[in-house]
Amino acid sequence: MELRILAYDHPDATALIAEVQQEYILRYGEEDITPVDPAEFAPPRGLFLVGYLDGVPAVCGGWRAHDSDEPGFTDGDAELKRMYVVAAARGRGLARQLLAELERLALAAGRRRMVLETGTEQPEAIALYTSSGYAPIAKFGVYACHESSRCFGKEIAVPAVPSER
Repeated sequence: MELRILAYDHPDATALIAEVQQEYILRYGEEDITPVDPAEFAPPRGLFLVGYLDGVPAVCGGWRAHDSDEPGFTDGDAELKRMYVVAAARGRGLARQLLAELERLALAAGRRRMVLETGTEQPEAIALYTSSGYAPIAKFGVYACHESSRCFGKEIAVPAVPSER
């Protein structure tokens, strides 16, 4: 898989985002209504990746920076958004590969924790995140009061260990 950093509103990204929104309609009966500004996914405060298989867009995902001045977030948070793998490419480890690269790039940009919101109708997503070291955190965002909402977080920065003298 070839991963490329693209603008959130690049045609390849928007096509995959439209597919993931259709997936949300199938699973939840509506699109994700979380407010998203494409500018939030521009470096250095965010980015969006599209993965290509044989030149065809097959996976996407991005992160946007948040800090403690926003409810539910702490300084150094990166919120994962729009993780998606097209149906024909599922089961090949591509989501795990994409997630690892998003974590790496968020850490390189100075972010310390990756956070995300998903839902009970996406058990494969929950399995990916929990098997990748994510743990439940307090709910945040527009779905904080929804019963089916689940929020997870993972420290991506290794805390400094004091040296012994």
